[in-house]
Amino acid sequence: MRLVGRRKAAAALAASVCVAAVCAAAATGDLDPAALSAGAFTIARFDAEAFSEPAPVLDYKQTQRFLRGRHHFNQNWVQFPSLGGDWGLGPTFITDRCSGCHVKAGRGRVPGAADEAPVALLVRISVPGEDAHGGPKPHPHYGDQIQNQGLMGQGRDATFLGERVPPEADVFIEWEERTVTLADGETVTLRKPKLRWDKLWFGPLGEDSMISLRLAQPVFGLGLLEAVSEEAILALAEQQKARGFNGRPNYVRDDISQGTALGRFGWKANQPSVKQQIAAAFAGDLGVTSSLYPAMNCPGPQVDCAAQPPGNQPELIDSDWEELEFWTLLLAVPARRNVADPEVQRGEKLFEQAQCAVCHVPQMKTAASFPKFKPLANQTFRAYTDLLLHDMGEGLADHRPEFKAEGRDWRTQPLWGLGLAKTVNGSTDMLHDGRARNATEAILWHGGEAQVSRDAFVQMPKADREALLRFLDSI
Repeated sequence: MRLVGRRKAAAALAASVCVAAVCAAAATGDLDPAALSAGAFTIARFDAEAFSEPAPVLDYKQTQRFLRGRHHFNQNWVQFPSLGGDWGLGPTFITDRCSGCHVKAGRGRVPGAADEAPVALLVRISVPGEDAHGGPKPHPHYGDQIQNQGLMGQGRDATFLGERVPPEADVFIEWEERTVTLADGETVTLRKPKLRWDKLWFGPLGEDSMISLRLAQPVFGLGLLEAVSEEAILALAEQQKARGFNGRPNYVRDDISQGTALGRFGWKANQPSVKQQIAAAFAGDLGVTSSLYPAMNCPGPQVDCAAQPPGNQPELIDSDWEELEFWTLLLAVPARRNVADPEVQRGEKLFEQAQCAVCHVPQMKTAASFPKFKPLANQTFRAYTDLLLHDMGEGLADHRPEFKAEGRDWRTQPLWGLGLAKTVNGSTDMLHDGRARNATEAILWHGGEAQVSRDAFVQMPKADREALLRFLDSI
C-alpha cells in the first residue's frame, strides 16, 4: 500500500519533470547574474509551482528520487487501519500531510475568519526551565505545542470508544489593531494576534505558561542554507559586531548525532538540519513516529491518546524519511525578476542605505564540500539572511526562550521568493505569527537591532518606500 502509490506517482511525473528541469537550466543561462538567486539551483519559473521544482542539476535517477520525496510531502496520513493514506496519523495532530501547512512548498496561511481553526499557524507552549538538553521545557499536560485535532479511536480494552480522542484544545485567532503614521502622513494599520481558547481538554495552561504562535515557513532552497559552513556564519556575526549589530548563533540539540550543533532552521534557529526538522515536524504536527522520535506524542494525562495502536513501528520508515529529506534539499529557487529595472535597482540601494542588508545579507556561499549532495558545494546564492539570531524588540517578543535564543530573539528570515508568495499560495502573511499582511507591515514591526532600519523606512518619501518595496518584490 505504501510503495505502490508512490512508484506510480513517480513514473507518471518523471519524464515531464526531467524536461522541465532541463528547460529551466537552459533558461537561467540567459539571465542577468544578479537574477540567479541560487546559482546552479536557480530556475526560471514564476507560476504557482515556482517553489516545487527540482534543481536543474539532477540527473534522471536523482529526479526519480526527488519525485518520491515529493509524493511523501503531499501524501495524506490516516489512522490505522483506515484506507486512503499512510498509517500513523495522530492520535492528536494539526494536519494530515506536510503540504497542509507548507502550501506548495511555500509559507502557511493565517486563518481568514475568527471561527476558522488554524492549520499552518501552530501554537508552541512551554513552562519555565529547560529540558535535559537545554531546550524549552514541555508543558506537563500539553507537551511543546498545542494539537487542535484528534482521532476516533479504541479504548484501552481494545473496544471501540465511539468518541474522538479529543484534541488538546480548541483555539482560534483574533486580532488587535493599531495605526502607525509615517513621516509624510501616510497611515498603516498594524495587527497583532490574540488567542481565544474555546476549550482546553486537559486543564488550564497555568499562569507561567509561555506561548508563541509560529507560521509555517517556505521549504525551498533549504539545501543551500544547510550547506553553508558554520565558520562562514560565525564570520558574519563578527562582521556585524564591527558595525554595532549583535547577530548571534543558536546552538541546539542535534538528536541525530546526540550532541550540540549550530541551529539553522525554524523561527529561532532551533533545528540543526533539514533531516531533523522533518522528523520533528512529523512528530509534532502529524503525530507520526520515526526512528528518531519513536514515542507517540501523548503527554501524561492524555490516556486515551496513549492507548491508540501505532500504524507501524516506526510509522515514517527511514527510506521515506531520507527521500523526503532529498526532496527538500534539492528544491530549486526561482530567479529574481526585473533586476534591470531602474526603480528596483534604486530600491536595492535604499535597502542597503537603511542597513537592512546587514542582517538580510544579500549574498552567501556554500562550503567547499557538502557530502550529502556534492553539487550544493561552492554555490553562491542570494537568500537575504545571515542565519543568526537578532533582538527584534519588545513588539515582536514572545518571551519564550529556545536554547540560546531569548524571548526577543528571532532568526533573520530569508527573503527569496517574497515576490512570488501570493502567486504560489495566495498569501503574503509574514513574521513568526503571520501578523504582517505585506512587506510594509513587516518592516514597521521591526524593533531592537532593526529599529534603525525601521525608522529609516518611516522617514523615507513615498517614492523611496515604493522603490524599496519594488526591490523586495523582485527577490
